[in-house]
Order: sequence, then structure tokens, then C-alpha cells
Amino acid sequence: MQISEKIQKETLKFLKSTRKTDLILTYLFYVEKKFALKPVLFIRNKTIYQSLDNLLETLEKEGKLFRETEIKIQFGKQNVNAHTKKIYICPFTGKVFGDNTHPNPQDAIYDWISKCPENKERIGGLRVKRFYVSEDPEIIKKYIKPRKASVSKLVYSSGITGKLFNSKKAIIEDFKKTSIKYFTLFEVQNQNKYEIEQKFLDFIQEQLTEDKIKAFVEAISKFQEFEKYLEKWLK
Repeated sequence: MQISEKIQKETLKFLKSTRKTDLILTYLFYVEKKFALKPVLFIRNKTIYQSLDNLLETLEKEGKLFRETEIKIQFGKQNVNAHTKKIYICPFTGKVFGDNTHPNPQDAIYDWISKCPENKERIGGLRVKRFYVSEDPEIIKKYIKPRKASVSKLVYSSGITGKLFNSKKAIIEDFKKTSIKYFTLFEVQNQNKYEIEQKFLDFIQEQLTEDKIKAFVEAISKFQEFEKYLEKWLK
């Protein structure tokens, strides 16, 4: 076993900054750095995985990360349509409300006129509330604007929350914010609240052997900076 200069410095920094560091804790820190481990807890199923990438790969294979779905997008709402029988018209801007496209068209036109930026007419300092009303089918037709056809768009539905997202990347970003928690390898090993994913558990057990820990001690003993820590551990 050989320890790189980078990991040597990181381990020494860890020992100096952490109280009561025993051999196993230090060894697990070394393993974490050597294999660039970043264990994550998937909060929903209370399972710890070796890394976020492992978790995402597992969920995607199982079809649980996202699902493609199609939605229809409609553009705008018609203020007047073929079924409109009566309209209320702003004389200043042409704003129109139909009797079948607005739940309270008469109230709506009063409210609009009182706030209309083009309404400069005033009586007693207050804006006038003057508007037009028509039931003439020919006039009503003139206010009917063709509605743009709805379009279909492919989006992604989160398998975790059910929320819709525009892209897979957006789903993953939301997943990272809401569904995971990072652990150190030592925290993983010293807890019994959560299950450890089988492949990750096998990996930990492969590393925590007497031979490998002895090899680590031998490798670290070559550096004088670790001498005082080794003496404490060996006692």
C-alpha cells in the first residue's frame, strides 16, 4: 500500500483538526479519499449509496427517477368567441369582456374603466365610468380573434415528487436539493438507522480487513509526521 503525497497531507490535516481520532476513523478517512467516496443517503427509502452517481444510475435503471410525458400548451384566452351574446367595450382602449368568457363581465368593465391608463375623462375629479355594450352579432364577430392552436411538448415528470420539469437536468438538481443527504464513510460505518446498499456494503467490508488496516499502518509509519498518532494507537 502506498499513500500519495496529496492524501498524506489531507490525512495529516484531518488528524490535526479532529479530536479523539482513532485508527479506524483515520483509516476510513484514508479510504474515503483514496476512492473519492461521497456516500449519500436517499431519504425516501432510507438507504445509503456509495455516491450520487450510483444512486441516480440505480433509480434511472428502475425507472424511478423520471418519466417522459406530454403536455398540451394553450395560448391565451379568447375574450369573445362564437358563443358570446353580449359584450362590454372600453371606449378608450377597445378592451372587451364577453358575457360567456368572464364570470362577472359588467363588474370587470367597471373595474377596468376606473383604472384604464387611457381614460383621461373626469367628473368631479374621478375618472368617468363610460363604456359601450353591444348584443349585435355582427359587432361581436369583429371582436373574435382566432385562437392559436395548442401545441404538445415533451416534459419530464419526477418519479420522486411527481412535479413536472422541462429537462432531466432540472429534475436532478431538484433531487439533489430535496432527496439526499451526504455522509462520511465513518458516519456510514457507525450508524444503524439506515440500510446500506448491498454493493456499497460489500465494498466497505472488503476494505475493513485486518490485513488492509495493517498495510495502512505500515505505509503511514514511513512518514515522521504521523509518529505521535501511531504511538497513541498502538498503545
